[in-house]
Amino acid sequence: MRILVFVFALLACTQAQAAALRSMTTLHGPNVFLKDLFDDAGRDADRVLGPGPQPGGRIIVEAAQLNAIARQFNVGWRSVSGADRAVLEWPGRPLRKEEAVEAVRLAVTAAGPADDIDIDLSGFTPPLVPTEVTTTSTVSQLDYDNNTGRFTAALTVTADGMNPIDTRISGRVEQMMQAPVALTRLLPETVLRPDDVRIARVRTAALQSDVARTVDDIVGMQLRRPVAAGQPLRLTDLIRPPLVQRGSTVRVELLSAGLSVTGQAIALDAGADGEKIRVQNITSHAFLFAQVIGPGQVRVTPDAPSALATVPARFDRRQYAQ
Repeated sequence: MRILVFVFALLACTQAQAAALRSMTTLHGPNVFLKDLFDDAGRDADRVLGPGPQPGGRIIVEAAQLNAIARQFNVGWRSVSGADRAVLEWPGRPLRKEEAVEAVRLAVTAAGPADDIDIDLSGFTPPLVPTEVTTTSTVSQLDYDNNTGRFTAALTVTADGMNPIDTRISGRVEQMMQAPVALTRLLPETVLRPDDVRIARVRTAALQSDVARTVDDIVGMQLRRPVAAGQPLRLTDLIRPPLVQRGSTVRVELLSAGLSVTGQAIALDAGADGEKIRVQNITSHAFLFAQVIGPGQVRVTPDAPSALATVPARFDRRQYAQ
């Protein structure tokens, strides 16, 4: 008889403990179900108990609350120790910054025409989103100052199986453009080649109005000042390379009535192709303006004015001799 009583008691205990506590559960949504706490939770296993943690967070259900839940939903489980507890986690990841940037880009371009732009979110604190979902980010309440480029906005992140996440963001929009920049440090008097520059995206606000916009603007030109690597090139720092050097002996061509007479002169100025410079005829010692037509070559026309008035009063021809 005692044996039968013991067997019945054992069976009753086994039925009371028909469910098993889940001490660690990974959630896949914003709500906690009864089955997240107990295996074999019975007919109410799919009952929603309430909201769970935010993505990347956890909640802990202690023994007393577990007992109360089990009694409420007739779950065959009772705690055997005050240390019994259930840990519920919803894995999360930081929202990629690129997603927020793209959302701002779409909002800015929708508000008005915008060409190439960069968006700075240097103070951005990404919200945590579920690890396993694909999120969609949208921007609303955009307050954008076109003059300064600064903006504030509301960022909303949504995905299947999660509640929307709302956060405030701010930053700056930079207008960008393509321009040639120095590939390496370039020294004065460098005659520029295509290999000396590369096309790069640069901030429009950082460009001067006289910055070169194409490679054709700079190839074959000579630098007047040094240019650091990565810097745009200003048109005012570019000159055509001189074909005639100051103080050099040049070949002078005189055109008159269809005749061409040649001679020699001393160049008093340096000059590029097509520029007018001062020269002194070696034979007559006359000072004239002449046009540079090639390396070491100038041309004088009969109506060319005298350059005497522009020559210093104490001019000494020897100072130009090389």
